[in-house]
Amino acid sequence: MDKKIREKLVKEKMLAGVVSMPSNIFATTGTNVSILFMDKSNKGDVVLIDASNLGTKVKEGKNQKTLLNAEEEDRIIEVFNAKRAEDDFSVVVSYEDIKTKNYSLSAGQYFEVKIDYVDITHDEFEEKLKGFEKSLNLLFEKSKDLELEIRDSLKSIRYE
Repeated sequence: MDKKIREKLVKEKMLAGVVSMPSNIFATTGTNVSILFMDKSNKGDVVLIDASNLGTKVKEGKNQKTLLNAEEEDRIIEVFNAKRAEDDFSVVVSYEDIKTKNYSLSAGQYFEVKIDYVDITHDEFEEKLKGFEKSLNLLFEKSKDLELEIRDSLKSIRYE
């Protein structure tokens, strides 16, 4: 959605919430769909829901479609109506928060990045590092082989 439209919705405080749906929710289009709920009386917080990981993909003729089951639909409705934040699913943000995030209405932009720290021993660290180094060296070798292959292919190209 055009930034000017999002900006107007935020400045005028006209949003109740946004639900980002799974891709292929409509069989005729593969584009991502977000449903905007507008409410001029909502001057408080806005609920943003990322339902993009929900649903089951099914083949419908030549098209692929994503279907939500009743529990998934109920979850979206209940979280939306309660304006409840759930990890990696929904956030409740102020209009100022949205402005700060360049008027993004995507819930994923507001999720906290969680980092799990795991204590490992010095030997475990060294073993992991050796594994990464071995993988990197294999990738470098493959890169050199590909570079030579590309150079050889370029030599065979002639203008006629």
